[in-house]
Amino acid sequence: MAAGGLLPSLPTLTVLVPLLSLAGLFYSASVDETFPQGCTSTNSLCFYSLLLPVTIPVYVFFHLWTWMGIKLFRHN
Repeated sequence: MAAGGLLPSLPTLTVLVPLLSLAGLFYSASVDETFPQGCTSTNSLCFYSLLLPVTIPVYVFFHLWTWMGIKLFRHN
């Protein structure tokens, strides 16, 4: 039996994760009083709300890049 029901599909995650990250960014901008200045400290919520939207696409890009490299290497 396939692992279904509880895990969302990849296209759903592809849309959902950036939207949640953007919501976190807007939340930080509206709640954190030192939003523009406080983004350099790793203790700040702002730092992670800016880091997450950048990290996920970069990870996906390099994961796909590695996968394509392995595919091309095997077939040539």
